[in-house]
Amino acid sequence: MSNILIIKHGSLGDIAQIAGVLRDIRENFNDKKIFILTTYPYKEILEKCPYVDVVLIDKRLPRWNLYYLIKLKNTIKKYSFKKIYDLQNSSRTSFYKKYLFSHLDWSNSISLLERSIKKKDLNSKSVLERFKMQLDYSNMNTKYTLKPDFSWACSNVNSIIGNLFKNNFLLIFPFSSPKLPHKQWPYYNELIKIIKKKHVNFQVGIVPGPNEIEMAKKIDAILVTTNNRFLNIMELAGLIKKSSFVIANDTGPAHMAAHLDKKGIVLFGYHTTPYKVSIETDKFKALTVNNLEDLSAETVYSKIESNLKLIN
Repeated sequence: MSNILIIKHGSLGDIAQIAGVLRDIRENFNDKKIFILTTYPYKEILEKCPYVDVVLIDKRLPRWNLYYLIKLKNTIKKYSFKKIYDLQNSSRTSFYKKYLFSHLDWSNSISLLERSIKKKDLNSKSVLERFKMQLDYSNMNTKYTLKPDFSWACSNVNSIIGNLFKNNFLLIFPFSSPKLPHKQWPYYNELIKIIKKKHVNFQVGIVPGPNEIEMAKKIDAILVTTNNRFLNIMELAGLIKKSSFVIANDTGPAHMAAHLDKKGIVLFGYHTTPYKVSIETDKFKALTVNNLEDLSAETVYSKIESNLKLIN
């Protein structure tokens, strides 16, 4: 029996984004086994995904490592894949297509350009629209790609909430990759001060990643960990789902919140647009400025005040 391979190496926000794509592929190939090639940090969460049967790991070793490339090629070969859906669309996966799996039917951005779609037209589309185009050109029915639902990822976090929160709580995600400091809005403490003054029944939580604990201690919010360890992706998803509101920079947790149908706001600077990264929903909105340092806490509060009053 031929199988289907999906490639998505990461990141966290990307994994949340493809929830609808995975469901559409699953429903179009109910008689096939669905495999996904990813990286180790996303192994556990994708093993939980109801639309995937098998998770394969790509160590993404250097391309001059011929031993690894041959091993990867042989691994892929033994599963008799009928089709590869490249959702990473990177230089690495283009290399794989050209040198390792050129004999397989492959769906990626390049295959769309080969169908006489102009590059500027493709680049003008949002992330989710481009995924939909990939599936559409494979003659697939696409019901869910544009509306990802990440709720399958949630773990039960009632014990975590019970230990830390007594009232309605909102979550903040004030950090970003160290390589992308321009994504970080610098006034979370000022905003928290306003929220606590005007909404005394609200608690504010912060969920740090492994390298964010010292920075998190500088924020006036409840530090969310469990058993002295950081939350895993499933626990993080469960906590976001249970929260009343989310305030975040353009990071993975913001994309999770958007696709967990949460109310919230994400703060954007010049680096990209909310449309391009497909982050806005009916409930999760973006506030965009040229320079995040020029965005005051009072301005952000004015954008979320009505939502917080409704929750109170």
